[in-house]
Amino acid sequence: MNATAANGVPAMPRSRVFNAYLQETRSEVVRYLRNPGFMVPMLAFSTVFYVMFGIVLNHGNAEAQRYLLASYAVFGVMGPGLFGFGVSLGAERENGLLTLKRALPMPPLAYLLGKMAMAMLMAAIVMALLLSLGLFVAHVPLSVAQVAAMFATGVFGVLPFCALGLLVGTLVKGQGAPGMVNLVYLPMAFLSGLWLPLAMLPKVLGGIAPVWPSYHLNALMQAAAGMRHGGVAMHLLALAGFTAAFLLPAARRLRRHG
Repeated sequence: MNATAANGVPAMPRSRVFNAYLQETRSEVVRYLRNPGFMVPMLAFSTVFYVMFGIVLNHGNAEAQRYLLASYAVFGVMGPGLFGFGVSLGAERENGLLTLKRALPMPPLAYLLGKMAMAMLMAAIVMALLLSLGLFVAHVPLSVAQVAAMFATGVFGVLPFCALGLLVGTLVKGQGAPGMVNLVYLPMAFLSGLWLPLAMLPKVLGGIAPVWPSYHLNALMQAAAGMRHGGVAMHLLALAGFTAAFLLPAARRLRRHG
């Protein structure tokens, strides 16, 4: 006999539930891979910055090479989470696509998990591109273990920014979303020491760096690159806390306001 839900309606078989998640994920990934307006900025922004400051203007300083590769990798993986959730959710709330998806017979979490998978895939592509430039063009001295650690840190490190992007997308609709995301993205990158080491910033700005999730992800990325040792657990806990702090109000707003 088929299992039934609490309201007496036959429950969807597990195979169909799994396929719903799979198809929604595939749809999100294909949609964004085919969108040059999303793909080109996500790939070019951090790459151009890294080529300019990490390769062209850096004169063979090995420590600077590691630092800049790690910091621009963090800058690169922030984008898919913030823009993939914040801008797209704002637009989809305004044009009614989110309402349509809610009316479809698919698991409620499939929409969010599909976007999360897309962001993680984009983070993986960004990391692969930057690591390739670092290894084969800038000749950054990294071991295989360090490369693997940086890649994994980037792929999973996008998740707190997915949560932050989700929150922004529930607050702003349509054309206001890109501006709001950039208002979060660029200052946070600068104030976290991604463009310049915190020691080069005024003390008052460097002192508040731990309030940004990008600061903690940068610390983890620097550790993966062999630049820092110790304190990894603290930064992981901080990122988990930021993710929960962004995700809970975003989920509440989605339920109440759509």
